[in-house]
Amino acid sequence: MQEINVKINPGKQAHLADALHLVRQLAAFELAEDKVTATFADYQQAYQDGLFQFLIAERDEKVVGIMIYYYTWSTWKGKMMYLEDFVVDAEHRSMGIGQQLMDRLLVVAKENDCKLIKWQVLEWNKSGINFYEKMGDAVFDKEWWDVKVYF
Repeated sequence: MQEINVKINPGKQAHLADALHLVRQLAAFELAEDKVTATFADYQQAYQDGLFQFLIAERDEKVVGIMIYYYTWSTWKGKMMYLEDFVVDAEHRSMGIGQQLMDRLLVVAKENDCKLIKWQVLEWNKSGINFYEKMGDAVFDKEWWDVKVYF
């Protein structure tokens, strides 16, 4: 694996188009590109409303990775962070960028007094599962099922 250093910074309004582009790339990877219905205007509004924050990984001033997250509450543990999307551009995978993003996210969560970070991974996403298993302290909870209502 060729590791490269990137700049990891908080995402800003100017990075929202890049974020949406990478989310669409993730959806394509998950064979669900047609399921992305959020528009750029939706992203702008949600960001302005403070509904989410994100980290970006930049290489040569190009956004090559993102982590979109928000703070929420666990009635059992307290303040928590939910990692909604984590994607590295297809051309930049296996270069250590994901690890750099994850390392920064862990710091951000701790600095903001989060008791845990929660996210999902598809059962067939073997590379994602392997990445999380290598973290050592990630816990896979296979008891709970996702339940959703779409409008």
